[in-house]
Amino acid sequence: MHFLPVRPGFFVFLHFFFDQISIEVKRTEIKHALLSEDFEQEIKVMGWVRTKRTSKNVAFIALNDGSVMHDLQLVVDLEKIPEESLALMHTGASVAAFGKLIPSPGSGQRVELAVSSIELLGEANPDEYPLQPKKHSLEFLREKAHLRFRTRTFSAITRLRHAMIFAIHKFFNDRGFYNIHSPIITASDAEGAGEMFQVTTLKLEKLPFDENGEIDYKQDFFGRKANLTVSGQLEAELAALAMSKVYTFGPTFRAENSNTSRHLAEFWMIEPEVAFNDINDNMDLAEEMLKYLISYALENCSDELQFLSKRQQEEEKNKKPEDRSMELIEKLQFVLAHPFERITYTEAIDILRNSNYNKKGKFAYPIEKWGADLQSEHERYLVEKHFKKPVILTDYPREIKAFYMKQNDDGKTVRAMDVLFPGIGEIIGGSQREEVYEKLLQRMEEMHIPLESMWWFLETRKFGTVPHAGYGLGFERLMLFVSGMTNIRDVIPFPRTPLNCEF
Repeated sequence: MHFLPVRPGFFVFLHFFFDQISIEVKRTEIKHALLSEDFEQEIKVMGWVRTKRTSKNVAFIALNDGSVMHDLQLVVDLEKIPEESLALMHTGASVAAFGKLIPSPGSGQRVELAVSSIELLGEANPDEYPLQPKKHSLEFLREKAHLRFRTRTFSAITRLRHAMIFAIHKFFNDRGFYNIHSPIITASDAEGAGEMFQVTTLKLEKLPFDENGEIDYKQDFFGRKANLTVSGQLEAELAALAMSKVYTFGPTFRAENSNTSRHLAEFWMIEPEVAFNDINDNMDLAEEMLKYLISYALENCSDELQFLSKRQQEEEKNKKPEDRSMELIEKLQFVLAHPFERITYTEAIDILRNSNYNKKGKFAYPIEKWGADLQSEHERYLVEKHFKKPVILTDYPREIKAFYMKQNDDGKTVRAMDVLFPGIGEIIGGSQREEVYEKLLQRMEEMHIPLESMWWFLETRKFGTVPHAGYGLGFERLMLFVSGMTNIRDVIPFPRTPLNCEF
């Protein structure tokens, strides 16, 4: 065996080489650093400064990189690292720090980083940066949606939202469902409500008109009037009538001029459709899914839920005890602990009409007769006051429901179902679908649904039709419930509402 001669300076180079490796070590996410047991390990972390304070010869920086609810405390020895080098590391600035993890003597944290070197990546001028370490209103943060992810509240909501998205896909995948991408641009109106955003390439300042003086959509991109979808249900039905079990999870749009805390112009819907299912199967699937999602949140997002619970309690501390919401984690466990009560619309109307709330005029919309369209206050009364558990209402009057719902033999009701939750009212709406061609055709004609644009939907009832059912879960409604937030604009990253299309 022969060895090559070693040139002078080789070991100096080798020492320098390994020093460079330690300096160029890969970034450790803060969530992993906080769980580490290796107190001799030297790591590099990168993130944004939440707070900085100095005490004698030591500076403390709370650093967060979004990977976890908690901050990592950086401890900077000012005798080794001059304080002037930290001068621009204000709240909101981004830094990279290298050092050794050590046990923390302080309360509320298990480890901290003894910094050996620190670098400013991007400064945040405190005279300009709007998110200083103080309480900001949710209204203010909506105006700063490009930065609100950096707050504890919205980083918690973002991680929770991600967990719920993953859990939804896992729930359906584990049960043999196939995910379907339904179109965002459509020529049909699944709800028949007409509140749709129009899609066009026509020049609005110079619209073409036909001989009848109406806009000539034959000159438009699709050769016909087109809109943004309000639901992926109709297309999911087509797939279910071949694949048996499918679901959609996509954006939907409503051009409803509403500024309430429960409405968005753009939101996300989960819509399963299952061939051979009836209304009872549909209720079973909805209850199973909701309990699965809540269990997943409790098991995987405990830090976020505890933070959001404390936040909710702080927000409501000045309310009367009877006006306060149920504690968040208790509310989630409450749903898991009870089988959902299943009653008909007719039974619900009798309960509401005979309630003291109705008799004493406490409802903004009094219940006077069968056929009334239930409001959120009525739904919440049934859940929170009467049954004290989640409720599924079925068999609604056909006149207040969509054309595609299975008609009951009584000629008055359809096999619709709404799942009602505490604090929120309706969270899921669905039905067994009408599979009989003649009945569906008659209902569409009664409701003036344009048959020429829905021929494909009708044909599914001519070629191998089967009983089937499905429902829609408004994802942001779910997020309201799981997070304890009260305004739907705060559970979606960039809310779209009337006169608001910023960011």
